[in-house]
Amino acid sequence: MKIFLNLGRHQRRITKPQRKCVFYEFRRNSRSVKSTILHFQLRNLVWATSKHDVYLMSHFSVVHWSSLTCSKNEVLNVSGHVAPREKHPGSLSEGYTQTQVSTLAVKDNLLVAGGFQGELICKHLDRPGICFCSRTTYDDNAITNAVDIYHTVSGALHFIASNNDMEKFQLSNHFCFSWPVNHTSLSPDGKLLVIVGDNAEGLLVDPRNGKAVAPLCGHADYSFASAWHPDGITFATGNQDKTCRIWDLRNLSKSFTALKGNLGAIRSIRYTSDGRFMAMAEPADFVHVFDVKSGYEEEQQIDFFGEISGISFSPDTESIFIGVGDRTYGSLLEFGHRHNYSYLDTII
Repeated sequence: MKIFLNLGRHQRRITKPQRKCVFYEFRRNSRSVKSTILHFQLRNLVWATSKHDVYLMSHFSVVHWSSLTCSKNEVLNVSGHVAPREKHPGSLSEGYTQTQVSTLAVKDNLLVAGGFQGELICKHLDRPGICFCSRTTYDDNAITNAVDIYHTVSGALHFIASNNDMEKFQLSNHFCFSWPVNHTSLSPDGKLLVIVGDNAEGLLVDPRNGKAVAPLCGHADYSFASAWHPDGITFATGNQDKTCRIWDLRNLSKSFTALKGNLGAIRSIRYTSDGRFMAMAEPADFVHVFDVKSGYEEEQQIDFFGEISGISFSPDTESIFIGVGDRTYGSLLEFGHRHNYSYLDTII
């Protein structure tokens, strides 16, 4: 199935938040772990599974960093040959050699890495070896742009990668569009899918059949980021027009606000699990954290030097981690949630 869209540009209200807020305070800059980037447009290479545990790309390795012990260990090395130890339908038993990882996702002990040639490498963190290898496509210009791991209503663990939805390592749905898809986000109830890519307009899609529910008109360039608020009513899209637009399901004729970056495209968007804060990352130097409760009117701007490989809130909202992919000053930045009463910080 192919969907063709009419392009259009729409001017919307640009929010100018107050930038004197501090929601997350600096804790640590860990230079002993180097965060790296291979694709200049894809910046989803940092994932926090707790306030002390982070997974990130470092050259050809996926590394686990513990902020509690300030130690790292290699979880996956793709510099040589990797092949699956388990048997699943559709799995490539021959595996891959020297995979260039373009995107990463980690959740509930499942790690999924996507590659420049459409590769998918899956690993259970509590088991040795690789459990599954596949390709999303065999096109010459294939690349896995983003991976999203989620639970279905029945509790099964799924992941979406470049329009391919896999359950128990079997292809369950495959949707085709008239433009390359750069990022997808599934709503908390699993009933709607945000799709953005090499098109000025995004799409809201029914994940059961791939049919378009509504176009998302407002951006002026290609999009590489999206995220749902936990309430399942609002969601955000990040674009190369230097804006992040916030949408409301109750009125999709336009975005209800647009948040501007400083220098470049919005490459990554994350909400805290409680929905209180949203973070958006530019390609380099700036991460913006917004107070959602204030209507995105209050902002903390985190500025530093270096390319950004990814951002991730810890599931308990207590930490935010930022991968700095600079060749010389590459590191992992950690910020802690600021509380109104300082004695609470002693229990973090």
